[in-house]
Amino acid sequence: MAEAYIFDAVRTPRGRGKADGKLHGVQPVTLLANLLTALRERNNLGDGAIVDDVVIGCVSPVGEQGADIARTAVLASGFAQTTAGVQLNRFCSSGLEAINIASAHVMSGQFDMVIAGGVESMSRVPMGSDGGAMFTSPELIADHKIVPQGISADLIATKYGYTREQADAFAVESHRRASEAEKNGWFNKSRIEVKDCLGLTILNYDEGVRPGTTLETLSQLKPSFEMMGQMGGLDALALQKYPEIAAINHIHHAGNSSQIVDGAGVVLIGSKEAGERLGLKPRARIHSYTIVGSEPTIMLTGPAPSTRKLLKKNGMNISDIDLFEVNEAFAVVPMLYMDELGVDPAKVNPVGGSIALGHPLGATGAIILGTLVDELERQDKNVGLATLCIGGGMGISTIIERV
Repeated sequence: MAEAYIFDAVRTPRGRGKADGKLHGVQPVTLLANLLTALRERNNLGDGAIVDDVVIGCVSPVGEQGADIARTAVLASGFAQTTAGVQLNRFCSSGLEAINIASAHVMSGQFDMVIAGGVESMSRVPMGSDGGAMFTSPELIADHKIVPQGISADLIATKYGYTREQADAFAVESHRRASEAEKNGWFNKSRIEVKDCLGLTILNYDEGVRPGTTLETLSQLKPSFEMMGQMGGLDALALQKYPEIAAINHIHHAGNSSQIVDGAGVVLIGSKEAGERLGLKPRARIHSYTIVGSEPTIMLTGPAPSTRKLLKKNGMNISDIDLFEVNEAFAVVPMLYMDELGVDPAKVNPVGGSIALGHPLGATGAIILGTLVDELERQDKNVGLATLCIGGGMGISTIIERV
């Protein structure tokens, strides 16, 4: 079987996913097309004809993000018309799923070079715009006790005994690490500024990072999901699945949950031979990856079992992994992951995560994998693992190894 190598990874800055966010005026296809152009120029791909396919994750593929945004971005970025494009959706893991699928194409020997990643403009195409029976069918919701992810996060906190103070402390550290990374220029290697049609900079930093975040400032925020859970009957629905819990303790709020943002990220993946033809030096290789399903009410517990499955498949131990990127959908997700697997917190999200930087749903998996490549190089480490929880109860994990 051929190896799949990572030759480059780029991302946009992440802009606040609201009407006053700096990327709100930029169409999602433009965010994505600009990154495709940057990859082509940075790696001397010419017209890009060597790229067989562009695989892009997007969680709300409707409106401006519909009509196969991958192929649309290929055309908008001036790639050769022979380069194809496909959009996929595995909820929050879509960007990493795209990378895993692209890697499989290369490993099988069918494709020589693929670009994979994701995009989400959450200010222009609001979360949930695509509907779907999982969140709208009364029968399905009742049968499987489907609740919003914020309720699931608070259910995890209650079931495993995490306090609001612990979640807030984790959030403060996420902002501290992201602020340090920004100050030291650690994002500059892969972050591509967004410009307007005149070449003027729209955004060249991650808009959500708040250096002054403290436990005191977070303590002033009200729980985001308490009223929804109690007045809307969603707590009662979740507790039908977990009757041993008397009541859900709502600890998550805007400050210790992932931020809604706009952004995109892509990775250039190819075979050794394709890289050699272009004179490209591989930065890492895709070692292995896996996906699992998990209980759909609590929903967000998939990262640990997917990691266990992947490690067992490869005869590896958790100590074999030097660095981890665990998506901070909510503070309890990486907290539970570290506790379940015995991971040193210093190894997890060393430059902060989605609490500080934001979670552009379809793009996040690609962004954190690119961050993992950058951090392995910066810290002179060898093996990294990226993992995300997924809506509907799933988990995904991917191991990469520096070359």
